[in-house]
Amino acid sequence: MTKPHALLTCLVTLSVTSYAFLSQPHAASAREASPPAHTLTIQQAVDRAYTRYKAVSDGANASYIPYLAKADTKLYGIAVVTTNGKIFKAGDADYLFPVESIAKVFTLAHVLKAQGTDVIQKKIGVNATGLPFNSALAVELNNDKLTGSPPPGNPLVNAGAIATASLVEGHSPEAKWESVLSTASAFAGRQLALNKDVYTSEMADNQHNLAIAILLQSYNYLYADPTETIDLYTRECSYNVSAQDLAVMGATLASGGTNPVTHKKVTDATTSARVLAVMATAGLYNTSGEWLYNVGLPAKSGVGGGIVAVVPGKMAIAVYSSALDTAGNSVRGQLAIQSVAHDLKVSIFQINTN
Repeated sequence: MTKPHALLTCLVTLSVTSYAFLSQPHAASAREASPPAHTLTIQQAVDRAYTRYKAVSDGANASYIPYLAKADTKLYGIAVVTTNGKIFKAGDADYLFPVESIAKVFTLAHVLKAQGTDVIQKKIGVNATGLPFNSALAVELNNDKLTGSPPPGNPLVNAGAIATASLVEGHSPEAKWESVLSTASAFAGRQLALNKDVYTSEMADNQHNLAIAILLQSYNYLYADPTETIDLYTRECSYNVSAQDLAVMGATLASGGTNPVTHKKVTDATTSARVLAVMATAGLYNTSGEWLYNVGLPAKSGVGGGIVAVVPGKMAIAVYSSALDTAGNSVRGQLAIQSVAHDLKVSIFQINTN
């Protein structure tokens, strides 16, 4: 087997190149909406955000995935789902697009529920890595930490998500995939489906993720066959969702694991709380700290253009818009969610002094 440091030599150029693309500061907060003169209803806040940012054309599609590169940048949808099942939306909230990295949230929830809340902290880690989401260098650096933090680092970066996928139970690859998809479908409240074009496209160019899986295996932090794990990981990033689906999925976490639309218990409150904590640490790639500082909500984005933010106990806000900033987050998605969150005053750090 190729030694870890030889793999690092092969991958460091890719990691540095990725860092150059992903680490530039984003400008989403520059157009932060001024506070309204009066308290808005949820629908008014959604409509206000949709109208305010409909003309924004900043950002670019993810060019390294052909299917995403050709997405229509004019499509733009917002959805809010409350914990009592009410749905508010504007624009293209029903348009289907690849879930990409947002899927990591729900596979994480599946593994936590099945294997207990300690498994992720012990086998993967929950700290931000400080490096791009697809970094192989982060695996090497975390492995050398005196703290004993596991080298995958965090279940919402690629290495950690690959390790999380390797923990999914099942007697066959298909059984594992069924577990992942059925969990995601339960969160969405409807049967989700694989986008075969996206899956095929990403599997044809997945050498970097496979190398990360082999590197993790060399350190005994991969818990299944690398090739089968990468296939599962790629499938989980390739099912279709809409902004409304994401809002329902986020609202399920907000309600402590019960889907507010179907009223079915998908997970438990303890698992939901742990998932939201991890979303706060690494949900928006390298800009997660800025997001939490400016918006104050745990969230997760994907390079497919989706983003979902969760207000524990109240609601979830989701947006689809394919154009991304240089960190890999939807430009209009960030602006719209920040606008809705500020208008409704739903930051988890909001202090009521009245």
